[in-house]
Parts: sequence; C-alpha cells; structure tokens
Amino acid sequence: MTKIVRVGVTFPPELLRELDETIEEMGYDSRSKAIQDAVTSFITEQRLLRKQKGKKAGVLVMVYDHDVKGLEDDLIEAQHHHREVICSSLHVHLSDKECLEAVAVKGDAEDIRELAHELATRKGVKQLRSTIITP
Repeated sequence: MTKIVRVGVTFPPELLRELDETIEEMGYDSRSKAIQDAVTSFITEQRLLRKQKGKKAGVLVMVYDHDVKGLEDDLIEAQHHHREVICSSLHVHLSDKECLEAVAVKGDAEDIRELAHELATRKGVKQLRSTIITP
C-alpha cells in the first residue's frame, strides 16, 4: 500500500476560491485529488520540456502582474538575452493589473528551456506554459 504524505500549501484567497469553484464544476471529490492532478500535470510538462533535444519551435505563454516593480524590464532583458531563439512576441492586456505575453521561439531546445526557466521564475510571473514542437 502506498503511504500518503500530508503537506501544507498556502494560497492567496482569490486563487483558492477559483480552485474550489473549478473543483466543484469538474466534480472532484476533494481539493487533494485536484491538486494531485495539477501537480502531476506540472511534472509531466516540465519533464517533457527537459527531455527535448535538437532544433525545436514553439511558443511560451505567460501571465504576469505588471504592477510588480521592475518585472517588465526583467522580462525584456531576459528576452534580449535569448534573442537568438525568439522569433516574435505578442503582448495582451488582460486587466488593469495582468498581462499575457506569447513568445514564439525557434532554435536549440536547451536555449528555449533556459529562456522558459528565466521567465517562469521571475517574481510576478503567475504562470508560464510551453508548447514545443519539432519543426
């Protein structure tokens, strides 16, 4: 029998409310199961990205809080640092506070992975998703 380990997770109130609404809409029996599925999805995506090799193309999509001091400059600097793999970017204003940025990439998988990591780990970046394909 698999041993279950309990962990504590903190959520901003709005995110927890959205999680509970989504759990109810989807018919999950518990928060735990929904969070386990979300973590499994995150791990799978990250493993797939880490295993990519050779020349690839795709898109990195992130949502971030543009009110975080210095974040936009940091994101631009990271993109300039990795300009050899960036083909284009699209900026969308989602609200007074949130922006979505889609960055089209093409190049060596390791360079794309590095860019994705740099963007995702910036304070104020709420979410980053990557879709990488073989051209």
